[in-house]
Amino acid sequence: MQENELKKVLANKEIILSSGSIGSPQILQTSGIGSSQNLKNLGIEIVHELRGVGENLQDHLMFRPIYKVHGLKSLNKKINSLFGNLMIGLEYIFKRSGPMTMGASQMCMFAKSDSSLELPDLQWHVQPMSMDTLGATKNHDFHAFTPTVSNIRPTSRGHVSIVDKDSRTYAKIKMNYLSTEHDRMVAAKGLKLTRKIVMESETFKKYKPEEYRPGININDDEELVKAGSDYTQTIFHPVGTCKMGQDEMAVVDENLKVKGIKNLRVIDASIMPNITSGNTNAPTIMIAEKGADMILSS
Repeated sequence: MQENELKKVLANKEIILSSGSIGSPQILQTSGIGSSQNLKNLGIEIVHELRGVGENLQDHLMFRPIYKVHGLKSLNKKINSLFGNLMIGLEYIFKRSGPMTMGASQMCMFAKSDSSLELPDLQWHVQPMSMDTLGATKNHDFHAFTPTVSNIRPTSRGHVSIVDKDSRTYAKIKMNYLSTEHDRMVAAKGLKLTRKIVMESETFKKYKPEEYRPGININDDEELVKAGSDYTQTIFHPVGTCKMGQDEMAVVDENLKVKGIKNLRVIDASIMPNITSGNTNAPTIMIAEKGADMILSS
């Protein structure tokens, strides 16, 4: 469909689907590839039954505790000020330095929620600022920083399912964050470890940190997770909805070819069976490079 006009395009070798973990399953489903029961209910002709299309959705959820500091300037007041924004702009123009050269986070750290684990399952991204909703509300009017913490090995699984046979209609995305006891337990441990680092370490003592959120008085694990989850946000790492594998819920094989369909591959983060324990950008680039090699060698 282009400008409300249906157009037909033919390929003489292969079709590569690379619309991401939300778009790729949506396109497959509207094309008749997916769970026959769901597609029939929408009046879609079944091309091939693949129950795993749109399932196995995984993501990294970040908790955003906020700590006030004293005797240490964050970016909050500068960003809230017209003059401060002017100075930020001028610093970038004339020095190519300052806040406008910063990435989304200025520090990253990994740790284990339990010493018995072989590898870390927690990741922090630290920002020298704070706000209620990232990118949607103003910065706070006090100096503070945000040490976001994420469970990088979540066990919760969601799904992407179309609601209309028109591919232009947004699909329904159900993340199911924190739907397992394991994920809630790890979240509580992550928040408590963050609190311990900030409130008990010698490094922070001179800045007299105060836990603005979720609240130093909250110690019960479930209550801590509930309070913290009021301000959680995605890190935008959705994967897994067209997973690679050999089981009955797998969508693509080891060559990224859609099972039961000739000359169709999915090459994006949706093919990951399990989410990577860290940022997904580099692994997705690797998938693309490996996929390109497979195409060239076929």
